[in-house]
Amino acid sequence: MAIHKLILDDDFAEAEYTLIAIHCNIEDYRLAYLLNKHLGLSLTRKKSDLKFNKGTITYPIYNWDDEKQQVSWHLVSNICKTETDQDADINSLFDYTQKVVKTTFLLPEHKSVNYFLKIDFEFSSNKQKLLLNNILKISQIATAYSVSASQIKTKEHLIFS
Repeated sequence: MAIHKLILDDDFAEAEYTLIAIHCNIEDYRLAYLLNKHLGLSLTRKKSDLKFNKGTITYPIYNWDDEKQQVSWHLVSNICKTETDQDADINSLFDYTQKVVKTTFLLPEHKSVNYFLKIDFEFSSNKQKLLLNNILKISQIATAYSVSASQIKTKEHLIFS
């Protein structure tokens, strides 16, 4: 009796997507509006945010499924600020708590990035440059650039489904 082995290549597991880092200081809803206006998208906020650590860390996420091109677009914040109460010094005369703001990042290796635009399609270099140029035309965006998948250590954070 013959034994058959099935060998899967590593390429099979790697998803194809384009990831664009966006640096700007505007609110997420405003950025989604500007991207919709300048790129002809229809990004809308999802009913539930992207949640980690049992829901204590949340990142707002916007998406649009372009059924004509069969491409999904996702805009997600890279920064989550949570406020917690911390007891003051034990040796203090008075009991009080102070508010501590903790900042966590969706992709910690890119702490300076405010937002990521993930497109579930791998564009050619010319189309990617055209897309980046259109994003950079938005005056509220300081800079935007493409991020290679090899630069990302926490790829599992980019799975939005």
